[in-house]
Amino acid sequence: DLVESGGGLVQPGGSLKLSCASSGLPLRYYGIGWFRQTPGKEREGVLCISSSRTITYYADSMKGRSTISRDDAKNMVYLQMNSLKPEDTAVYYCATRGNNLCPREISEVDEWGQGTQVTVSS
Repeated sequence: DLVESGGGLVQPGGSLKLSCASSGLPLRYYGIGWFRQTPGKEREGVLCISSSRTITYYADSMKGRSTISRDDAKNMVYLQMNSLKPEDTAVYYCATRGNNLCPREISEVDEWGQGTQVTVSS
């Protein structure tokens, strides 16, 4: 299982750090991706970190404003988002394709978390 946390309401220009945890998977061996979805739109990839810590950005809009990291000792993966904009409002999900690589597409995802809501609004 994957469990996200850290979402909430933030003003434009603010920052949030999302966390992805698992009680059953040793995340150090898995590629973990962050995706987001807004009502009426398809779920889209944000960025991903492989087990070897290779980082892949899926959303150009998040380049320069977000980073992904992992703490293997805590079995956690983090998504740090800065300079948030109203258009970043979405439910954010962490996901894995079940191996050490990053899921490149939604169809490759083997397991999803339940999501955490991020709302950027003044």
